Amino acid sequence: MVRLCSSSDTRAALLKSFGIEFIQSPIEFDEDSIKTKDAKSFVYEVAKGKYKKALQEFDVEIPILVADTVIEANGEILRKAKNKEEAKKILEQISGSEISIITASILKKDKMEFIDISTTKYEFKEFDKEDLQKYLDSKEWEGKAGACMVEGFCKKYIKKTQGLESNAMGLPVEKIKPWLEF
Repeated sequence: MVRLCSSSDTRAALLKSFGIEFIQSPIEFDEDSIKTKDAKSFVYEVAKGKYKKALQEFDVEIPILVADTVIEANGEILRKAKNKEEAKKILEQISGSEISIITASILKKDKMEFIDISTTKYEFKEFDKEDLQKYLDSKEWEGKAGACMVEGFCKKYIKKTQGLESNAMGLPVEKIKPWLEF
């Protein structure tokens, strides 16, 4: 059993798909308070901020798990789109390019802390304009780092992958699961 301190349906689905029992207890953290432009530093600082808030709100009788994910493209951090126009701009930037999806996760269990920063790299074909518009209209991009769903819309455009798909979906469960089992 783990306490997932995230409102992400995708992270919850990942834990469920790996057979990990969890309680979902979302916490609030102001990601805009982090000012670094380095993607790995940013995602780590956000995860660390969420972790500190989780420790204030919950005891560790049930292990605590926090995570944050961003996309880096051409040295720029692509976060969650605030509206459809921003999502379109971000997705047009991703189309036909290479991106890195970076997730920082922190697990606190008993006296142990597990901290991981993982990167999954993707190379995409150009997105079909009509298909992109359908995706934008569907609003499935809402709440997704870089408006990108590698398990959904973006999947058919992947030319090359390096890394864990679970990491790109927001939680490298294959790396976390062994630490929950001992």
